[in-house]
Amino acid sequence: MAKKRISRARKRDLANPDEFITFWTKLSNFAAENKVKALCALGFFMVLIVVTAGFLYFLKKSEDTAFALLQQNITKYQTLLKDTGPEKACLGVEKDFQSIIEKYSGRAGGKHARLIYANICYTAKDYDEAIELYKKSLEDFNDEPFIKNLIINSLGYSYTVKKDYKTAAKYFEMIASIPNYSIKDEALFNLGEIYNAMGDNVKSIDAFKKILSDHTGSIYTEIAQEKLAGRIQS
Repeated sequence: MAKKRISRARKRDLANPDEFITFWTKLSNFAAENKVKALCALGFFMVLIVVTAGFLYFLKKSEDTAFALLQQNITKYQTLLKDTGPEKACLGVEKDFQSIIEKYSGRAGGKHARLIYANICYTAKDYDEAIELYKKSLEDFNDEPFIKNLIINSLGYSYTVKKDYKTAAKYFEMIASIPNYSIKDEALFNLGEIYNAMGDNVKSIDAFKKILSDHTGSIYTEIAQEKLAGRIQS
């Protein structure tokens, strides 16, 4: 059976949904104030946006009950997030998401619910639960390279915040090895930071150099130059 592929137009729809204009405005303002941290977090935010937008797309194309329930729970979560913060919001929708995941585990709605809930857990700093859900989602989306790679990226971020740098590096290396992938520069930047935290200055320098040599138009170029300036002895 031929693998499903996501068209370029589909990817643009996923990456730029009208529903998230306000979110992008807030993220841009944050990036202007705190550039490095914003860039490091960009991969995770992209996963949240892509997956949620993907869910909205499928909802419009399907009358599946699982997606209708998922819509309700997303709305509930967004309200709780605004009123109570990420930790309490996560607890507030935990049973709702688990119900969808268990009842519709073999259907698209259940798979999307698992991945969205993984992002919710990450936002709530429940990294162990997020990692477990992300790993299961890798199996769910094994035939969807675009989403699968974003999940791998999220696993890299999850292990980074747990300071399990060796495992985090493994996932970012997977992303960095994909030919012509749009977020390779982000993965290289994260690898540069992770290798430095591990005390491997040589690999850290190599990662930042690859950004300069292979991704000249990258938003990470200026930061990579600053990092190298402080680490390479003349």
